[in-house]
Amino acid sequence: MAAPATTAPAPPGRRKNVTGTRRTVAFLFLLPALVLLGALVVYPIGYSLIRSFYNANGDGFAGFDNYKAIFTDDGIRTALKNNIIWVVFAPTLSTALGLVFAVLTERIRWGTAFKLVVFMPMAISMLAAGIIFRLVYDQDPDKGVANAVWVGVHDTFARSSAFPNAHPGRESPLKPDQGGFVTTAAVHAGQPVSLPLVGVAPDQMPDGAKPAVAAVSDPGKVTGSTWQDFTRGKGVGRLGAPDPSELGYDGMRVEAVKDGTVVASAEAAADGTFTLPAAADGAVLRLPASNFKQPYNGVDWLGPSLVTPAIIGSYIWMWAGFAMVLIAAGLAGVPRELLEAARVDGATEWQVFRKVTVPLLAPVLAVVTVTLMINVLKVFDLVYIIAPGSSQDDANVLALELYRKGFSEGQPGIASAIAVFLLLLVIPVMWFNVRRLRREERR
Repeated sequence: MAAPATTAPAPPGRRKNVTGTRRTVAFLFLLPALVLLGALVVYPIGYSLIRSFYNANGDGFAGFDNYKAIFTDDGIRTALKNNIIWVVFAPTLSTALGLVFAVLTERIRWGTAFKLVVFMPMAISMLAAGIIFRLVYDQDPDKGVANAVWVGVHDTFARSSAFPNAHPGRESPLKPDQGGFVTTAAVHAGQPVSLPLVGVAPDQMPDGAKPAVAAVSDPGKVTGSTWQDFTRGKGVGRLGAPDPSELGYDGMRVEAVKDGTVVASAEAAADGTFTLPAAADGAVLRLPASNFKQPYNGVDWLGPSLVTPAIIGSYIWMWAGFAMVLIAAGLAGVPRELLEAARVDGATEWQVFRKVTVPLLAPVLAVVTVTLMINVLKVFDLVYIIAPGSSQDDANVLALELYRKGFSEGQPGIASAIAVFLLLLVIPVMWFNVRRLRREERR
């Protein structure tokens, strides 16, 4: 039987040629990507680093002055403080909300549809989301959804006044008193009192208001009438007496006060008339300030104190869906037998969630949180669009300050220093994320 033929090993020189050819081909394939990477990433980073050591004109070496400005300039310090708030709260709340959504949607029949709705904001650009929430946070309850809801809830429990602009007219028997009005003289039973006011537009009168009438005398009680003493037209109507076209102040509260103490009170009827018991005899009548308080207009969401939390809320609206999808994917890989074993051992659903589900999802939660931290360090669009000019300084973040220094204030050196500083902040977080991903791959 013939011995099998053996292939002679390639000469060393030929092996080197083959290896070199393969490396050349690989390099040629990578060359377009390397060129783009160098032009779009490496060159801008290197140029920004060099530019950060020069002054605004670019013709003088400034040393570390631009970096010192990061910690001494008030605007940059505010931006740095706000970035810390963003990094602490935005990723944490987004991840927590995504975790809750991911766990709950596993238990409902229409979970897929719910996930679609929650994830849908990710399809909207930051620009569009900023415009949406600029309208949502509008101060006017007729325009802003947030204040419309807030005012609706407030007015359910605390009725707003219908007469915020009412005030005494000419020859009125009333004078100002602690935000309201009191009669200049004491009143007596059997003598009807007239309390005319002006200043309320006809379309702002209560819906139930009826034409005002003069009060009827009652010997044992104090009676009176309060109404809108104004009729359109020059020389039309009688001053201090109800006219047919004038409406009563429906619901106006009237108090009888003696020696600083309220001894009786009543609310005006739809025609403006009111009746007080005999205890009001000899008292002064007061229309308290509660009748004239301005209507509640909600919360100043975009004011200096709330603008940053409000913008973070819009960010969570967008990115909670992203967190939910990633966590739901991790949750699908959790062994169900572990959850069932915990339930069989008598653990409640909260204990299963806290001591089994969350620890098993810890790697996924860490990746999601760190990814969102990298994202919020660079947040710009939402802050620039949502924050109005009056409170943009209070909502400032590093990326926005970079833009303002570089393009609005003509300080490219400081802008480059901020860019390098942002890069230095992002690198440790990215390094942590990459290490964790590699660790998971080895497992």
